[in-house]
Amino acid sequence: SAILLAQSPPAEVPVYEVARAAEKAITVDGRLSEQAWKNAAGVSFVFPWEQQTGAKQQTTARLLWDSQFLYVGYECEDAEITAQFLKHDDPVYRDDAVEIFINPNPGDGLNYYGLEMNARAVLYEYLRIWPKLMITRLDFTGVEIATHLDGTLNVAGDKDRGWSLELAIPWENFRELTRELPPKPGAEWQINLNRWDGVEPRRRLSQWSNSGLATPNPHNPERFGRIRFR
Repeated sequence: SAILLAQSPPAEVPVYEVARAAEKAITVDGRLSEQAWKNAAGVSFVFPWEQQTGAKQQTTARLLWDSQFLYVGYECEDAEITAQFLKHDDPVYRDDAVEIFINPNPGDGLNYYGLEMNARAVLYEYLRIWPKLMITRLDFTGVEIATHLDGTLNVAGDKDRGWSLELAIPWENFRELTRELPPKPGAEWQINLNRWDGVEPRRRLSQWSNSGLATPNPHNPERFGRIRFR
């Protein structure tokens, strides 16, 4: 099936320099309070689809790495935090959720890993063999995830402030697509960062790199941004 492209996706994809953190500098508690996070550059998500009716709530993401882990941190403004799914590999993308898509070997095609996590820190992960297959039986090992909620979960009518999520992925989980683990300084991978916010019908998808698709859909690996390990 053909992929419908938006009228004018931006020409350039964004690039992010991933700073190296000191060993054991990060404790995964969902708070992004360590100095290493404060020093890491933040990226703000864009809202590509005007046909969506959900509120445009800001998301800032940061990445770090060390010899053991790739770290991802998200800070999400959210006046109404909602997450119903509780079990590993539940369809958490229907909740308030964040995602990272990772292609650790861009020179070898468009295949990528997907990790999707809701505000309860429930993980759904897979290997996408683009464009035909999504291998959902893949289970990452040793992943650490935590969230911190500044508000109340699933309580309608009150005013929440937001939530943050911290993720640490051991390098060995990328072994299907690359042998170069951990990556060497200067290595470039392709990723995208996404957020699903709100519940239908008032829902909004935002992204780091605009997927360039005509309808709200994050899956377009040709439009992933680039990260460079420092």
